[in-house]
Amino acid sequence: MDSLTQIVLGAACGEAVLGRKIGNKALLFGAIGGTIPDLDVFIGRLFYTNEIDVMLFHRGFMHSILFSVLAAFLLGWLVHKFYDTGKRLESTTRKDWILLFFLALFTHPILDCFTPYGTQLFAPFSNYRVAFNTIAVADPLYTLPFLICIIVLMCYKRQSDKRRFWLKCGIGISSVYMMLTVFNKIYVDNVFQQSLAEKGISYDRFSVQPSILNNILWYGIAETDANYHIAFYSLFDTADTFSEWKTLPKERALTPETYQDIKDLAWFSNGYYSVEKLDKNDYIYKDLRYPLVKNKEDYVSVFNLKLFKIDNRLDMRPFEPQIDDFSDTMSTLWERLKGL
Repeated sequence: MDSLTQIVLGAACGEAVLGRKIGNKALLFGAIGGTIPDLDVFIGRLFYTNEIDVMLFHRGFMHSILFSVLAAFLLGWLVHKFYDTGKRLESTTRKDWILLFFLALFTHPILDCFTPYGTQLFAPFSNYRVAFNTIAVADPLYTLPFLICIIVLMCYKRQSDKRRFWLKCGIGISSVYMMLTVFNKIYVDNVFQQSLAEKGISYDRFSVQPSILNNILWYGIAETDANYHIAFYSLFDTADTFSEWKTLPKERALTPETYQDIKDLAWFSNGYYSVEKLDKNDYIYKDLRYPLVKNKEDYVSVFNLKLFKIDNRLDMRPFEPQIDDFSDTMSTLWERLKGL
């Protein structure tokens, strides 16, 4: 999920392990641990010059179970060595620090697994991307109550029982909300299947996920031999059926058989993609896993990658969402969320 959410969750892990011993400093170290996996965005640039490779490096090994274990032992040993000195001697144990960093590091990819982006939890042994598609990459209803609880507990002394109470509230509220997103996902999957049957669409597979910043408006995409069928459904809709159907042809201006980069991007998109030619050397790759958003004229794909040929490979230009007016787009999203 977004960086703020991971910081809050990491801080909660720090408080759970060392809050009573070192107070608010536990929140800081936990927040640092919860941020570390996302540093792969920057570390990828140390290994790769191709922008496609850099993007695919994200949520790879540094989001795996193995990395969580190895990094926890290394960071736990280092921090204990430098922290537990002088007046703080024997105030903490190496086991405390290893546990703190393991929880902060491990909960990061676990949380990411619930998003459509997913994560390679079993790297480097498998590149399988775990994605449950139950919650958007950013969802204020998950993050804000959790954040408020963490801020409140910071106001109490480290030995106070109220500090523990607010920690439990933050973890409890966020966990209940996450379970609610799972139930929503199961329900909406069924609605989408019924809607496809009502439309007489024979499909090979489908995917359903919430739109950005909420768990009310959902997006469904079904794949056939030649097309993708997409539609939307709000939990506030009066009818239990998806609407605003659109059919998108499978554009394959570049194919996985011709370019390994397209094969890699197709894996990244779980096969839901189109590639259109813009001019002689430029192409646009549309990741159709993510919900389309309504622009002034029509629905457009948000996750667009502008590709160009260089030598025997493809590379990617800086990411630019095709949104004319962000505030207008958010307003349209809000209106649709309220139901039809």
